[in-house]
Parts: sequence; C-alpha cells; structure tokens
Amino acid sequence: MPDKVVKSKLQSTFEFEGVWEDLLENEDFLKVFLSEVLEDYIVKQRWYGGKASKLKYIELTEYFRIQQKGEVYFGLILEIDFAEAFYHHYFLPIAFVTDLNFAKSDRILPIQIQGQQGYIIDAINLEAFRKLVFERILGAAPLDRTKVQYHRSESFTNVSYESSRFMGLEQSNTSIIYNENYVLKFFRRIFADKNPDYEMSRFLTEIKDFKNTPAYQGSINIIDSDNVNITIALMQKMVPNKGDAWEYMLKELHRVFLNLETKHISTVSLPRVDMFERLSIDQVKPEIIDWAGLNLFQKIKLLAKRTAEMHIVLGSEFEDTAFTPNHFNGDYEVWLKNRLIYQFQNRLNTIENRMHMLDGMALQLAKEFLEKKTLIRKRITNFNWTKLKGERIRLHGDYHLGQILVTDDDFFILDFEGEPESTIRDRKVKQPPLKDVAGLFRSFHYAIYATIFNNGESYHRTQEELFEAAEVLYGYLTSVFLGEYTEQVQNANLNIGYNQERIFILKYCLLEKAVYEIGYELNSRPRWALIPLKGISNIINH
Repeated sequence: MPDKVVKSKLQSTFEFEGVWEDLLENEDFLKVFLSEVLEDYIVKQRWYGGKASKLKYIELTEYFRIQQKGEVYFGLILEIDFAEAFYHHYFLPIAFVTDLNFAKSDRILPIQIQGQQGYIIDAINLEAFRKLVFERILGAAPLDRTKVQYHRSESFTNVSYESSRFMGLEQSNTSIIYNENYVLKFFRRIFADKNPDYEMSRFLTEIKDFKNTPAYQGSINIIDSDNVNITIALMQKMVPNKGDAWEYMLKELHRVFLNLETKHISTVSLPRVDMFERLSIDQVKPEIIDWAGLNLFQKIKLLAKRTAEMHIVLGSEFEDTAFTPNHFNGDYEVWLKNRLIYQFQNRLNTIENRMHMLDGMALQLAKEFLEKKTLIRKRITNFNWTKLKGERIRLHGDYHLGQILVTDDDFFILDFEGEPESTIRDRKVKQPPLKDVAGLFRSFHYAIYATIFNNGESYHRTQEELFEAAEVLYGYLTSVFLGEYTEQVQNANLNIGYNQERIFILKYCLLEKAVYEIGYELNSRPRWALIPLKGISNIINH
C-alpha cells in the first residue's frame, strides 16, 4: 500500500508503512517534513539565527544515525536558504515518540509508523537520547573511523550515566548538564569545519593543561559526504561558579557609583590616568582606591593574569600548524583591511539611516563620527605590517565579560566559538593577542555605562558627572589590566611588540570592536549606541 500524505500539517498525521530506520529515504515524507512542517518549527526556535531574514526553503543536506544496540535516532544537517541569497546550516537530531502525553510543546510532526501513532520531536528533549549520547562518548574507541566520530578524553573514565537536564536559556546552542558534573554543548548552527570551540578546548586542556577553562571531556564530529569534519557536540567538565563576570562587574560597579554619594566624592577632582598607561595596583591613586575599593582592582589584576596565561599557552605551540604563532604579513594586512572597510561602510550607512533615533550626547557623537569618517577610514587603512614585530596567535576571538565564569577566588574562560558574524575560516585566522584584550576593554566600557543606564536615578548626580566618572574609572581598570597583562606575557617571552606597536594595535582593535558594536546597538537599542560612539571618540581624539 503506498504511503499517503495528509496535508494539513500538525492537525493531521503522516502515515508511513515502512520501518523508522527507512523514514528518511521516503520522498513523500521529506517533502512534507521539509517544506510544510519544519519551516514553522525552525523559525520559533531560540537557536535559529535567521529571524531577521526571509526563509526561502529548507534542504536536507546530510543525515546520519546516532545509535546504540538497536536504539536509533537521526541527526539532520539542514540547509536554510534565504531570499537574500545566503544560507545557514543547522543540526537537528530527531526521535519518534509514541507517548502522546510527552513533549507536547516540542512536537514537530504527528506521524503513524506501521500503524503506531506518535510524534517526531527534537531528540534532545528525550532522556533516552541524551543517555545514549553520553554512553557513546564514554565508550568511544581511540581511533574512530566511522561517519559519526565519538571521542573522549583520557580523563573521562570511571563514570556512568546518572541524570541529564537542560542547562538553561541559551541562544545559539543547546547545552545539557550530565550527572551535575559535565556539560555537553550541541552546536545548532554548524559550519563545514571543526568548530573553534572544540579545537581550542581540546588544545588548551588536553594538550597544554591550561587550568582556567572547563576541561575537555569528549566530542562528536561527523565526516560529511565531502569528507569534511564537522563538529556536532562538545563535552566539558562543569565548573561550579557564581555566575559570569558581566553580572559580577555590574554588582561591583553599582557599589562603586553609589560610593560617589556616600563618600561625597567630587567627580571633577578625581585624578585621571592617561589612556594605555600601565599601572600596578600600588600606583593607583589613593583617591581612586578609596572610591572604587581595592578588591575591584585585585580582581582586574587576576583577570589580566588569566588572560595572559591563556595567550601564553596559545602562543607556545611549534608543531601543530593550526596553533603555531605567525608574524604579520601582507596577506593578513589585505584580509584585515578588506574586512574592516566593508564593516565600516555598513555601519556608516546604518548611522546615516538612523540618526533620527538619537539625541543628546549620542547624537553629538554620531555627528562627530560622520564628520570624521575620512579620518576613521584612514585609521583603518593605516595598517602597515612591515612596521610590526609582534606575533599573531589563535585567539578566543569573542572575548568579553559574559564569556568568563566567576568562582569563589578565580576566573574561568569559556566559549571559544569566535565572533558570531564571522565566517568559520575568519574565526581561525591568527591575530594579535591584544585583540582579545581590546574585546575585554570594550566589555569593561559597556559594564560601566550599563550600570549608569540601569541605575542612574540611584546616584543623585547629573548624567555628565556620571559619564565623567565612568571615563576616569575605565582608565584605571584598563591601566591596571595592561600593567599586569604586559608583565606576564613579556616574562613568558610572548612577543606582543614594542610599546608604540602595542598602543597602535590596541587602538586599532578597539576601533574595530566599537565600529562592530554600533550596528547592533542602532538596530536593537539606539539609546546604548552612545557607548560604542564614545569609545570611538576616545580613540580618534587620543
């Protein structure tokens, strides 16, 4: 009897007379599943990154079995094509469940297989699937040559499955906590290459024994039909923590700004520090210590030390070419300039189109940006690699306070996927270590201004006074960080260039990051566009 298609999507049931293992060979099923059902499901998922674009169609580019002892699930690689002439790839594992009370909000398609009524769901919602994945990684053979390659670290032994649960509200990926001791991250948007998060995690902890990132425990990669290695999942040791450094800094900075009132501090009389000056904590002016507290600067110093240690490890490889340091060259210069000029022009257009949404200082700074666009463009193109003697290494690539966990007395660095807007190839380009430092400095700047925006009425000061205090504090936080970071990397012989070179690269990377930020702010929260615009103004007027 031929399979029949009942057309009204989720209200009706697709009937399939074959076995579950043959379902994806059925053209009628694929037609309904891809064109009529999956579009509605995908666009509602948190991890779907195409919400701002018009979905054109979905293709199944690859599928593979995730199985053990007769228990079979399918992993799908879906190509989402957009009307704007680009595409994304996503990973979706599917399962067939017959318990009609299960996963009511996670159903993709009602289906009847050999007379048995049920639903296709995202398999990650199913504990049996999560258990199977855990056990496949745990039992991985050292030299796996199959299409689906499970790998485990030597440290991931002598455990058995106990429990699994969702970690929480993630955007681009889905993470599962196992045994309250391990985290498995399923990558949702995927690329035709090994994921940088997998590469960096394995290199840092398994090869170099870096202690301040969650330890690599295992992974799942697939070899696609073009013989390309694609990362599907990464398992790491769970780090007990008190939240991320962004939340930690917001609490600390709120206390600092409240001190303006309680300690009767005059913002005008606060001593300044020159941008990019390097300070030890004992060189910070007593008035600043009295205002901000010694603990904040000690934490900044520790974060600088951990950042330096990460870069020292990333610059210490001389065999694996994916991680060996490189010097600056003409190819890098061309790549960088092309990338930044495109981004700059894009942001320039955004500002011109959205000027009407700005007022006050943000409007003033946006006008300055437009007036000085030729100067800014010149700064971007004024990159002469022949004058730079430092090294380029693999980086974190998207380094900010939200990527750092806070424990009782330390920091752990997470999420090495790289910039969300970059291609997978661009994320692996070796860059100056100070690019990560610049990313963190922009995050400091954001945290300070976010504190003012979120709590301004609590501080009983004018906005001008608060912004003045913000820039003073930012100067000291970055100077203490630079003092410790520079000392650590120089002692370890990681070459980040001579002093003027370091200042040039920091300015360049800060400018790049702030220009990148403008697009997001103007498109989502124009009031906050002041923060990157102020950052750009600081650099071009320094």
